Amino acid sequence: MSDSTTARGAGEGTRAVRAGLPEPVKYEPTLPGPVFAAHFHLPGEPTGPYTYGRDENPTWTHLERAVGELEAPGQDGVDTLVFASGMAAISSVLFSQLRTGDTVVLPSDGYQALPLVRAQLEAYGIEVRTAPTGGDAQLGVLDGARLLWIESPSNPGLDVCDIRRLVEAAHARGALVAVDNTLATPLGQRPLELGADFSVASGTKQLTGHGDVLLGYVTGRSGEPMTAVRRWRKIVGAIPGPMEAWLAHRSIATLQMRVDRQCSTALTVAQALRDRPEVSGLRYPGLADDPSHQVAARQMRRFGCVVSFALPTRARAERFLAELRLVDDATSFGGVRSTAERRGRWGGDAVPEGFIRLSVGAEDPEDLVADVLRALDESAR
Repeated sequence: MSDSTTARGAGEGTRAVRAGLPEPVKYEPTLPGPVFAAHFHLPGEPTGPYTYGRDENPTWTHLERAVGELEAPGQDGVDTLVFASGMAAISSVLFSQLRTGDTVVLPSDGYQALPLVRAQLEAYGIEVRTAPTGGDAQLGVLDGARLLWIESPSNPGLDVCDIRRLVEAAHARGALVAVDNTLATPLGQRPLELGADFSVASGTKQLTGHGDVLLGYVTGRSGEPMTAVRRWRKIVGAIPGPMEAWLAHRSIATLQMRVDRQCSTALTVAQALRDRPEVSGLRYPGLADDPSHQVAARQMRRFGCVVSFALPTRARAERFLAELRLVDDATSFGGVRSTAERRGRWGGDAVPEGFIRLSVGAEDPEDLVADVLRALDESAR
């Protein structure tokens, strides 16, 4: 990446707006349109950067540079690879780094698809150990592991672990460390700066923020581990379409504005929920009295757009969701339009039947708070 594209000392808003843009060319667009190509002109030896559409694409290149500038600003020797989805990115790290007989440590309270991944890993003869995110509990099952997988904050429970502490312990035991950075985004925390080997995320969520793109990425230090991830992408073909990559890059330009608004409003919503008698288990790392706040404050610059809590029963939670007017009943999180769901409807998460995951969007804070409180009142009748 070029210093003329994004100054190394630039602020986060400037970096987001400028990230990954090519050098300006007279009469060319600032952000080139998507390149739709299965193959490229290739006379002679295949020595250029673009040979076949499953390997590389100029639109991916711009996006990968943009993500790299956000995840590891000013750092050389860092690679980013984009994928067709967050699960494609997660799978690429796990299945490229682990072999039969290896051991991996996963969070027991992580993303609900991880149990499916666990079953596949075990089918390949890989030992899987799990422990909760909170209290750095994964330290207790780390001996002999080849890879430690961290999800902080965890989804949907919003627990936080001390990433730097876990990384140091894992590296001392010869293990690699991957951090799922989906909920935090690179504007919330930078796992590579905390020592991790990989930062992995679903770009479907707040990174792109409009609920219209499936995307994932892996950022890591150049070397054999990232070479293996690249090789896995080539073998499996888990590549994003050029239109999705272009939409993602375009969306990153507004990332700081969206994240700042959403995180600020999420704190406001959490504070409004704090004194509601029907609400239990309220979690938001930005709350000063949240169990994870002290650890989160040491390693995060922003605390995310997700608030979680429980209502007394499944029926009460469903009535609450039905009464919301500004919040869509939908899965996923991080979009400019607020969403919420009763997370237990999917299975796979160890949460109460009345557990709500609320993703705060970019609506006016006072309107959103009023809608949430009104829906709580109406759901009690």
